[in-house]
Amino acid sequence: MEAAATMPLRRIRLTTVLLGLSDTIAALMLAADLLVVCVSVLARYLFNAPVEWSDDVARGLMVGSSFFGAASALARSENLGVAFFVSLLPARLRPAVDAISALLVTIISGYVAFNAIKLGGLTSGQTTGSGLPLELTFYPMGVGAVFMTIFALDQFCARPWRDALVGIVVVGAIVVLYLTWNITSPDTVPSSGTLMLLGFFITLFGGLPIGYALALAAAIFIWVEGTLPGVIFAQQMARGIDNFVLLAIPFFILVGYLMEANGMSVRLIELLQRAVGHMRGGLNVVMVTSMVLFSGISGSKMADVAAVGSVLIPAARSSRQNPGSAVALLAASAVMAETIPPCINLIILGFVANLSIGGLFVAGLLPAGLMAVALIAVSIIFGQKPAAVEAVQPRKSVTGLWTGAIASFGLIFMIFAGFKSGFATATEISAFAALYALIVGSVLFRELSFRTTAATFVQAATRSGLVLFIVAAAQALAFILTLQQVPHMIGEMMLSLSGAQGVWLFMLLSIAVLIVMGSVLEGAAALIIFGPLLLPVAVKLGINPLHFGVVLVIAMGIGLFAPPLGLGLYGACLIGKVPIEQTVKPILGYLGLLFVCLVVIAFVPAISTALPRALGY
Repeated sequence: MEAAATMPLRRIRLTTVLLGLSDTIAALMLAADLLVVCVSVLARYLFNAPVEWSDDVARGLMVGSSFFGAASALARSENLGVAFFVSLLPARLRPAVDAISALLVTIISGYVAFNAIKLGGLTSGQTTGSGLPLELTFYPMGVGAVFMTIFALDQFCARPWRDALVGIVVVGAIVVLYLTWNITSPDTVPSSGTLMLLGFFITLFGGLPIGYALALAAAIFIWVEGTLPGVIFAQQMARGIDNFVLLAIPFFILVGYLMEANGMSVRLIELLQRAVGHMRGGLNVVMVTSMVLFSGISGSKMADVAAVGSVLIPAARSSRQNPGSAVALLAASAVMAETIPPCINLIILGFVANLSIGGLFVAGLLPAGLMAVALIAVSIIFGQKPAAVEAVQPRKSVTGLWTGAIASFGLIFMIFAGFKSGFATATEISAFAALYALIVGSVLFRELSFRTTAATFVQAATRSGLVLFIVAAAQALAFILTLQQVPHMIGEMMLSLSGAQGVWLFMLLSIAVLIVMGSVLEGAAALIIFGPLLLPVAVKLGINPLHFGVVLVIAMGIGLFAPPLGLGLYGACLIGKVPIEQTVKPILGYLGLLFVCLVVIAFVPAISTALPRALGY
């Protein structure tokens, strides 16, 4: 009895220690990345002494931090997955389905770890362009995946033994069935591509987290095809995030968390409450305006939703507004903010489609403005005057509020001025934005202690690990799709349809594809897979690529927050502590409004192209 009781306790303690170690490594790598980029830029501009190895080191640190951050996210069960279809199953079947998912996560994590470490050994002796050992990129990735495997195995073993046994039996039976079929009647076995797609959609709708469903699909093709070595899988995952441009993602996510921790977000929201909080629909206007401002600082939509929702959803409850409607407007505001720079999805699209990120940032401003005006107008027309004025009164002095606002606008000015002046790249600007938020929080507001700062770096590393692991897995799947010439086939099909019916049909089909896939996949994955497929076709049809990119991102955002599958809506409901059922009716109205705006943006290109042309993009 005592021995049996101590076994889970030891496992819990070991997992806790490993989680703390994973958090520490991920946060330290992110901090080191920030230091390397800032020092490199200052050395280049102040002393005309560029640091040749800085890009290679920064990319290697990002790959390592991403996988350790993803491991920490897995240990905390923060991975996003489509839970809607699993919730429709009988209650007695759900534990078995969850056990199968947990086993698959363990298998995928172990496969990544094995091949990343093997790839590190194979590249031993090779160097990067600056002369650094190439294996230093793959070994940290492999060790982070080892942590991921341990956490996944721990979660699988923590399930009741009957459920775990069902998971093992089901997965084993599928493998045995395929092997038997392949031996006895190889000519009738479905192709590797068909099995890959079946595996992807079955596991995705079975609740497997998005990143692992994408990775499993790519792995199924490699296992079934039998001609590609497993290290290709790890190589493509690393290639998906081993790019200096993508460093802007963890840095802008860090900015968002620092703003929340240093009090900048609360000050800005309270100032907006003082300005318009008492008018008809004032709290809703504050919510939309807050999302506009925060999206101009933080690239992470969920960080923006958390910062705004944590303040304004309780205020909506206090003023006796419907919290479901408030969360729905919060989610719709996040869709509106998808094209406000420095949006992560704009950065990802610019990277995978080889578009100017600065041009995309500028192109997204007027479309976001159109949607913001529409949401504000609806809020005023259908809104009510707050029943309890004191519920939205600011608690800080007016001087303190203006100090926070000025500091926030200084950060926004830094981001836009940096892009326009050409002083630094998107990644370098994001690094200095994080440094600015650190200095403001610790020196001006004095609300950032060492403990708070460390916790903020852990949060940012975990969140960016979640995003970048999905990016890495999507890149592996995109590589497989390219091998199968899927982009070419889709491009030819879309060109033939558009040639017969006109460009308008291609635009509507593209919007439909991104809305559907944005609701099924996390936004980054949808853009990585479908952006490079659709953009070349758009260019052949004479559509401005910046304009088309903005349309894709907005369509993806609508899908991401659309019920019943939209993962972003589930996140907003968790932050607002509201059941998703209470948000369905109001969110459909808001998304309908935004869809009308999207159609206008799609068929009036000047809304997206006027500013880029005026500014020389």
